[in-house]
Amino acid sequence: MAKKAYFFIDDVIWVFRDITRQRPKSLFDNPFLKVLKTAHEKYGTKVQLNLFWRTDYYYGDDEFTLAETTDAYKAEWEAASDWLKLSFHAKQEFPDYPHINATYEDVKNIFERIRREVIRFAGEKSFTYGVTPHWGPMSLGGVKALYDCGVRIIWCSDGEKGEYNGDWTSLPYGHAMRLLQNRQPETGVYTRGSRNVAIDNSLAGYNHVTTEQTEWMEGTFRYVVDEKTGMGFKKVCSISPLDCIPYEEIENDMKPHLDDEYLCMATHEQYFYSDYLAYQPDYPDKIYKMSEILKNNGYEFFYLDEIVK
Repeated sequence: MAKKAYFFIDDVIWVFRDITRQRPKSLFDNPFLKVLKTAHEKYGTKVQLNLFWRTDYYYGDDEFTLAETTDAYKAEWEAASDWLKLSFHAKQEFPDYPHINATYEDVKNIFERIRREVIRFAGEKSFTYGVTPHWGPMSLGGVKALYDCGVRIIWCSDGEKGEYNGDWTSLPYGHAMRLLQNRQPETGVYTRGSRNVAIDNSLAGYNHVTTEQTEWMEGTFRYVVDEKTGMGFKKVCSISPLDCIPYEEIENDMKPHLDDEYLCMATHEQYFYSDYLAYQPDYPDKIYKMSEILKNNGYEFFYLDEIVK
């Protein structure tokens, strides 16, 4: 099989607010989407946008939901659906780890709301079923809900899952409270191994595999099928998100993986915006650089759910 690359952008909602309120002549007159189209035209990049249902109060009380998104660009979304797809991520940005102890009903409800709106304003062909949940971990009930919604493969964490030691300071950003609220028996902690050392001590949910299982699927199209739910678990990325990598280090980070038959890259929407607290003015250049490297090394872009047997 030819070498394939999967590229997704998490935390996406602001672009829908902007096109709805600003009504550009074309969908791709929007600056964010224009970057993605340029990458596609130059390098064959295919992109999956993982969506929030609504904006978060953290950024102010100007709430926008996908239900408000204009359908004026539906024909353009459908025409671009071979290289630009939309998927589920979470209800909103905060709190962190929204699905760590989520109920079946909560996950099913928000997944179906997002899917319904995407189909309304972008068409059925624009929705894809490979899922990276916000922050990653998903409860057993949530995994079952996603399966019943048609999802067959999702992100997973990996490594030794340990028991929480009761020390709130051992986890960042108040994450101990996220672990304990409505705690499910499958939750625990693990070491993420991230460039972002602040979140290296992380929470693990049901969608977690062993180091040995990761080594078996690393750099390949293989994935682990969970016996209890039937869901496929895949450690999606071996490389940190582009927003965590300085531009000049992208090639070095990618180089050890450029012989892999499967390679995944990711980033987050908010770093594109100049009014975001951690704005990265080289955001477009990072996407172009990553895309160029992949094209020059013989990769074709695809979507995660294409590997499901």
